[in-house]
Amino acid sequence: MTIRIAAISMAVLALCGCKQTNENATEANEITATTVNETATAPSPSTENAEANVSLPDDRTPLEEPKGPIDAKSAEGAGQVVQHYGALMEQGHWTESWKLWSSADAAKAFDRNWRNASEVHMEIGKPRDSEGAAGSIYITVPAVFYGKTKADGSFRRGANMILRRVNDVPGSTEAQRRWHIERVEWTSGG
Repeated sequence: MTIRIAAISMAVLALCGCKQTNENATEANEITATTVNETATAPSPSTENAEANVSLPDDRTPLEEPKGPIDAKSAEGAGQVVQHYGALMEQGHWTESWKLWSSADAAKAFDRNWRNASEVHMEIGKPRDSEGAAGSIYITVPAVFYGKTKADGSFRRGANMILRRVNDVPGSTEAQRRWHIERVEWTSGG
């Protein structure tokens, strides 16, 4: 599935606002210990078979027509940021993609995962419910990174994209109130 089809599907799913009913899919997205603050690498061709079954949560909720524009501060707005990030990665616009992160250094560190890749693509799942903490709002968007290696292999790896924005508090700037990718946490399985 290309990023465009996944992006359209994610937007439609996100707009319907329905809850996921498959508990196994939630369990499959539990976080492993690897984060962007640790050394993380894209899977080597020898791990292709182990990674081949990585997928997004199975949400069988019927799709509904979008009912209007997406609120940039909503969960769907966070999903659009991840969508945009995936599109920039797919097109090789790495420097521009760093602007969607809260830290350019974290973005650059994460991009090192793809230095042995000739192609990088992304499937995006439905954003989960938001959580608040100390004046900030966090949201998790499940994703699957996949592509081809320079050595003619392939990879497929599940992750949770953690986004953050500052709540609408006095003194916060417009830039702080927009969703930014805070970190990426690799998942086991998918």
